[in-house]
Amino acid sequence: MPSPRTRRLLLDHQTLLSRLAGWPLIEISGTAGMPPEIYRFTYHIKGLYVADNGEILERNVHVLEANLSLGYPRRAPQCRMLTPVFHPNFNESMACIGDFWAASEGLDDLVIRIGRMIAYQEYNTKSPLNGLAAKWATQNANLLPIDPRNIAPPLESTAAFSTQPIAAAIAPAESAGTPQLAQPAEKSAETPAEKPAEDPWAQKISIT
Repeated sequence: MPSPRTRRLLLDHQTLLSRLAGWPLIEISGTAGMPPEIYRFTYHIKGLYVADNGEILERNVHVLEANLSLGYPRRAPQCRMLTPVFHPNFNESMACIGDFWAASEGLDDLVIRIGRMIAYQEYNTKSPLNGLAAKWATQNANLLPIDPRNIAPPLESTAAFSTQPIAAAIAPAESAGTPQLAQPAEKSAETPAEKPAEDPWAQKISIT
């Protein structure tokens, strides 16, 4: 019988395939392991980067690597950008997501949130990884977001998929110290009322 972690990895993979199927803004461009423990996601979203001459320019394609370590899901995925990005909450080695991760959260939701960060729909200048980007965002808030489109797939375009059997299989492990996985709920960026009230990303974050 698969371990609770393996069942969680399977659930994440199946949910990602279902939710991102046919969605042009985010695609799974690579995986390692079966079930996958390392993902590469390609975002077709407008973001920013710094050119060799120091000029801040727009970029339309971004690549993220997400590593699901042995501590996952109790520990947040290790996420880093493989393409240059100019943003307060990214540096060359990591994306700052720890404050918003919970073991019960689906990897699909996290991937979408990072897309919102790239688009400058979400940013935090209070404790940045990139101080220059934080200063720029504060001074140029009128230019943000860089990409105003809904990053999450609309509910009606998401392929039907039931996670009940896997989620139910994970539940008994909670008594052994493994957090119970909540069934991922499809959310539409066009219907804010459907988002969990406790989700800190439900509204734009721009702390100055």
